[in-house]
Amino acid sequence: VYVNSIGPVDPINMEYTIDIFFAQTWYDSRLKFNSSMKLLMLNSNMVGKIWIPDTFFRNSRKSDAHWITTPNRLLRLWSNGRVMYTLRLTINAECYLKLHNFPMDEHSCPLEFSSYGYPKNEIQYRWQRRAVEVADQRYWRLYQFAFIGLRNTSDVANTQSGEYVIMTIFFDLSRRMGYFTIQTYIPCSMIVVLSWVSFWINKDAVPARTSLGITTVLTMTTLSTISRKSLPKVSYVTAMDLFVSVCFIFTFAALMEYGTLHYFTSNRQDKKTKSNSAPVS
Repeated sequence: VYVNSIGPVDPINMEYTIDIFFAQTWYDSRLKFNSSMKLLMLNSNMVGKIWIPDTFFRNSRKSDAHWITTPNRLLRLWSNGRVMYTLRLTINAECYLKLHNFPMDEHSCPLEFSSYGYPKNEIQYRWQRRAVEVADQRYWRLYQFAFIGLRNTSDVANTQSGEYVIMTIFFDLSRRMGYFTIQTYIPCSMIVVLSWVSFWINKDAVPARTSLGITTVLTMTTLSTISRKSLPKVSYVTAMDLFVSVCFIFTFAALMEYGTLHYFTSNRQDKKTKSNSAPVS
């Protein structure tokens, strides 16, 4: 597998896009031949005339083969019956994202493939040396993510129709913090500091302190809504939810502090006024 590019990653639908050259090599004794030529470069139209593995991608939601300007397929045949079949694919694959640590999260997005109809006792998949290679990562459309590395594994799945060999490539991704620092963390921190400015305003300036408190609370509500737009509606709390909630509590507490203080001081002044104005008998 040669990886041309990965991305973008869609956290809403929990899937990612990958562009690969997918190569398979096997031996077919029926295709042996005696000739001075050790290698035959066959036309892609010959693919339908020989046996090829029924490989499919298990976690694929959508797969497209490239056909422009000609079918992006390569078929080679060696005199000893060895066959190599290569094609270019663009795949939208499932990637379940665990967002508990969002936006400081890391993920391993799998790409799984196996035989569709042949069980383990009829066909077996094996990785070759340097089975997975990647192209220049500077042009990948990962945007919010950084590519850490990859690893490939093989496993056996037990089903009602038999045991099937499953080959898996894991692409390790780490989320970049820059976007969320600028869009969420810094604005929320500044709003909290701004809500504390009301402590330095004269306590008798009721409209000024009240409007500042309400404005900061509404702004925090807006930022909280915006921060969730790029995420699926998960039922658990993420790290960003916790941060935004704490900021909201600080701004709301600043508003409540002034309201409580104003209530008690007003009552105290009213009592003093009444006691001073009471008639002396």
